[in-house]
Formats: sequence, C-alpha cells, structure tokens
Amino acid sequence: MGRRKKIVQECEKLMDKPEQIRNIAIAAHVDHGKTTLSDNLLAGAGMISDETAGQQLAMDTKEDEQERGITIDAANVSMTHEWEGENHLINLIDTPGHVDFGGDVTRAMRAVDGALVVVDAVEGAMPQTETVVRQALREGVKPALFINKVDRLINELQEGPQEMQERLLDVIADVNELIRGMTQDYEDRDWTVSVEDGTVAFGSALYKWGVSAPSMAETGIGFAEIIEMERDDKRQELHEQSPLSDVVLDMVAEHFPNPLEAQPRRIPTIWRGDSESELAIQMRDVDDDGDVVFMATDISMDPHAGEIATGRVFSGTIRKGQELYVSGTAGKNRVQSVGVFMGGEREELDRGVPAGNIAAVTGLRDAIAGSTVSSVEMTPFESIEHISEPVITKSVEATRMDDLPKLIQTLQQVAKEDPTIRVEINEDTGEHLISGQGELHLEVITQRIQKNQGIPVNTGEPIVVYREAPTGESREVEGVSPNRHNKFYITVEPLADEIVEAIKLGDVAMDMPELERREALQELGMDKDSSQEVEHMFGTNILIDDTKGIQHLNETMELVIEGMEEALEDGPLAGEPVQGALLRLHDARLHEDTIHRGPAQVIPAVREAVHRSLIDGEIRLLEPIQDVRIDVPSEYMGSASGEIQGRRGRVDDMYQEGDLMVIEGIAPVEEMIGFSSDIRSATEGRASWNTENAGFRVLADNLQTEKITEIRERKGMKLELPPSVDYI
Repeated sequence: MGRRKKIVQECEKLMDKPEQIRNIAIAAHVDHGKTTLSDNLLAGAGMISDETAGQQLAMDTKEDEQERGITIDAANVSMTHEWEGENHLINLIDTPGHVDFGGDVTRAMRAVDGALVVVDAVEGAMPQTETVVRQALREGVKPALFINKVDRLINELQEGPQEMQERLLDVIADVNELIRGMTQDYEDRDWTVSVEDGTVAFGSALYKWGVSAPSMAETGIGFAEIIEMERDDKRQELHEQSPLSDVVLDMVAEHFPNPLEAQPRRIPTIWRGDSESELAIQMRDVDDDGDVVFMATDISMDPHAGEIATGRVFSGTIRKGQELYVSGTAGKNRVQSVGVFMGGEREELDRGVPAGNIAAVTGLRDAIAGSTVSSVEMTPFESIEHISEPVITKSVEATRMDDLPKLIQTLQQVAKEDPTIRVEINEDTGEHLISGQGELHLEVITQRIQKNQGIPVNTGEPIVVYREAPTGESREVEGVSPNRHNKFYITVEPLADEIVEAIKLGDVAMDMPELERREALQELGMDKDSSQEVEHMFGTNILIDDTKGIQHLNETMELVIEGMEEALEDGPLAGEPVQGALLRLHDARLHEDTIHRGPAQVIPAVREAVHRSLIDGEIRLLEPIQDVRIDVPSEYMGSASGEIQGRRGRVDDMYQEGDLMVIEGIAPVEEMIGFSSDIRSATEGRASWNTENAGFRVLADNLQTEKITEIRERKGMKLELPPSVDYI
C-alpha cells in the first residue's frame, strides 16, 4: 500500500473525533518562510521525503508559483501527528504572503481555528505580518508564533546568545502588541504568545531544526547548543535531535483549540442567525448528525473533476449524492464527490466528511468563495470582508474573435474563484476589464488565462481605479422626472471616516438586526434620529429617509434605491464609484397614478438629484495610495527616498534596523507602476521593499481637472464637466 494511501486512511479514522482535530493556517509576510515550513511539516508526517523538504515547496502546486518562488493560492493538506500518545488530524492551509493575494488569507481564516504566524528573525514583524494577525483575530482565530531563520542571526549577523535572545524577545513583544491591540474588546481572549507557555517556537525551516520551551526541557538542546552546532556545521545532527516538524506540530496539538472548543466561540462572530435555534446549537456542538452546514472558502478548477469547493463543515456530515442549498441562489446543487486535499492532489473518500473538518467537494456549481451551503434554508454566514479593495484595472481582449465566448466564460470563472477580482464585461465594445489588488495580481491572472486555457489575449496598460467623494454639505436639491410629475429633494454630506471604516470591515451592515446596527452607528458618532432612519447602504454610502408620511413612497422606495445605486456607481465627475456619502431624502412629490411613477420616471429623477447634490457638496476625485517600506544599505538611502518623493510620495520615517536603513512613507498607486525596476537600478539591486494598500485620499487640486478629463476621455464621456462644477 502506498504511503499516501496509508496517510489518507489514518486521516479518515480521525475525522469522527473532533477533540483530536486541529484546523490551522500558516500565515506570514512574504518570504518569511511559510511554504518551506509547510514542507517540513509534510516531511514530518511522512508525506514527502525528508531530504527534499525545504527545497521542494510542495504546497506551491502551480507552475507559476514555483517559477516566481512565491505562494499565490492558498493550498490545503491533511496530515496526522502523534502527541501525548494520541494521533491527531491536522488540516493545514498554507496561505500567500504577498499583499496582492491577501484575499486568500482572509478566506482561509474562516475555515480554521488556529493561525501559526511565521516571522523572520532578522526582519521582525513587517506590515503584512500585522495584516495577517489582524485577519486571524477578526475571525476569532487563535494565534501562535514561529520565529524562522534563526540560523541567520548566528551565521550572518554573528550574534551571541545574549544578543540573540534580546532580538527574539523584541520580535515576540512586537507580535504581542499587535495581538493585544486587536483583542482588547474581548475579556476571554488573552491570546498573547509567550516562550514559557510554549506558544512560541524558534528554528530554521531551511535547515529543518526547531526548539520551544517544552522541547528544550525534553531534549536538553537550548540556544547555547544551537549556536555551537550551527557554527560547527552540524545542522543535520541538530535536525535529527530536535526536528522542526515535531516541535511545531506538538505546539499545534497542545495549544490550538479543537473544533469543540473553537466553534462555540466562533459561531457568534461569523454568523448572525438566531443563536437559540436548533441549527445554532448543532453548529456550536459540532454535531455530525445535525443539518449540513458548510462554508466554501475556496473554489478551484480541476481539469478532470471540474469545480472543487473547499471549506469548513460546521455541522452535519457532507456526503456524495446530497442535495444542498447554496446561499443566494435558487434550487439545489447535488454533491458529486467529497474528499480531502493532499497538497496538489485531491483524494476522494467513500465516506462522508463530518462536522469540524475541512472538505473538498465537487458538484456545488452555484457556490462561490464565501457561499454558505446547507441542507436546510438558513441565514448565511457573514460575508467574508476583504480588507483591501481592487485598485488597479487592465483591459483584456481575445486576440482571435473565435475565442471570445471562451474568454468570457474564463473571466466569469476567475471572478468566482477569487472574489477580490472584479470583472466587467462590456458586451457592446467587446472590452473586458479586470480589477485586482495590484500589478502582480493582474499579471498572474492574465498569464493563467493564456497558459491554462490556451486563449491568446492582448492586455492594455494598467489603469488605476479612482473614487469620488463629497467634501462638504450640499443644499437641498431637486430631481425631476422626465414627465415632470415626480420630484425628489435630496441633500448629501460626507460620512465620518469611522463609519466608512466600520462598513468596510463589515461591523455595520444592512443584514444586521436593526437594533444592533442602530447602536453601532450611534457609537460611531451618528445622531440617534439618523441612525433610526437608515433606509439602505450601498458600498460605503448610506441613504437616510427623512420624509414624513408621503403617500405611495413605500411602493416607490425600491426604484429610489435603484436610482441612488446607479448614480453612486458612476459619480458625476468621471463615472468612478462614489464612497463615503451620507444621502438624505427630505421630501418627494409623487404622481397619483402608478403608470406615471414607474422606473422610467423615478430612476432618472433620483439619479439627477443625487448627482446634483454631490456636485453641490463639492465632490472630489480620490486616488488610491500605498504604504511603502524600503530596507536599504545606508549608502543608498538618498536615492531610495528620492524614488518615493519623485512619485508624489511622502517619506514619514527613517530609522536604522541592524545594518540597514528603513524608509517608511506613502505614495499614490498610479505613480508606483514600474517602481520595482526603478528602485532596483537606483540601489543597484540592494533594496528590498514592500507596499500595502492604504485606502484613498483626495487628489491634489491642481491635478483634479487634468485627471478627470483623462478618465472621461478614456471612457468616451463628453469632456465638458457640468457648469456647476466650478470649484475644481
């Protein structure tokens, strides 16, 4: 019997014992060693050979991941590990570290209960470390810490035991500060990590050795021995005496919660249904005989099996042949097969996968990443809120007209697999726009369309996505319907930044119970009356109904909302989406006769009123910006900071870290296109840098007119702005 088959059988045996299951994700900043660590764990579980672990990068299953040397898609694997005489089933997800693929990290956190945060001992906690820790804690996922690349402190930086310990304690303190800042609202969550508790491990994923407080007590190998063995080049001996996989998997088995401990805490965080219902109890109890509740966190394509939905089973047992509902779609989908992932390969099982496990399911054709799949109709889980939004767009068109239908189908599939990608298909012009998190994100997607689907495509230059937002309060303006019989009176004002942020994070939403939403808005500074009259939310905009007793308004409200959404999709300046607007409907005059107040009358009237109020509220164009961090030897500091300042950027801080200078600042996304080649030549390839999306800011006044004209021209709009836009 093959080794793999044997492991699958071991996993099957443990699936019914939730107290012996650990669902974990490995998350970290790019290049801190997640995939190399995953290799060690796979080797420890006997799934890949010990010799190739660390070089094989088994979890980077796609060709382009191996070529680029980075993880692009989250990859799942199930393995077993013996701890304290009992075998444990460990379902592991290796997540990407590059900021462009942050959506995969957010979705993976929904499926797991523990996050192993990996930090490079030399670089310490970096911007993306902060992001992944935040994503884990927002989902109620417990962290533990692995400090990697400790060998570099010994061999490259020549540090002694004292300096090394100080540096490692600094890293732990930084990570704890992040954890404390994000869990202060929860009294039951002191999730800070510490060496004494055994929630911190140290090691070298490349050389396959690791230590933690429990392992030091057991093997007698501490930092003094490690320094000696590293310097005497006895790495193999060190690996044999204190193997990294045992240290980390022991920590996972001991400190991460099993589904029985985690689900009672996590369900209220991620599900807003009735907490007293039968279904809520089944999910909290991880009841494998209950109704099936499965959340799809990842959709991937298998050339033979078709679409595979991977996700967490929260209740019931998912089996082949079941007919299940998919949230947001009509009818049912039939499960074709269930299985588990072993890295790149999916192993089909003849049995069902019970609650508390991560399953790979085929046949759920209507599911997208984030869908709730269940055997009974239910309130879906909270939508997975991605912290960053698309900031860059490319046009894609098929080189051959015959490929057009296939390209449209492929783009729809791409949007289904990765919700952080937006796809707009313009049937009239044949142009297709894909928007993503950054240049690399779009480059990877377009390469995959060409390679995997064999569709030759032409891509346009990257276009940056802008936003529009009011900067002041408007007067009450009137919108009149084409037949002159219906009138709407609307004002607009900027929404407080705190409220915009809360909407983005999903802390305030229309599908919340009304009382909860009201309280949340009042806490964020909205006055009581307004918070009670919230009629609709669209993106980060809110509509408040301030009208009193207007006849027929109830039945017309749906059309009012449609008109408002249409107006906010295409702002009045350059047809870009509007954000952060608080609209108030003060009054409306409606025709008695339904025929005279239909969609063709109401929608244009509301659209006109919204646009006019936005112009009166001095709407401005906002551009996306990025936080930039550059690590560079001090002799190149001037040329590196010049690269930021020459791109309309701003340097906020410069400080020494080890033998490098760190430069931190912000710069507009548009100016950062092509940054990588310029910074390489300015610093002779000695700089390493990171960018992270940092939201939107108002574009400088002297650039507004020029940029608006440029966008209008690109979109084929007429170039003259409405005469009332005289403030730009």
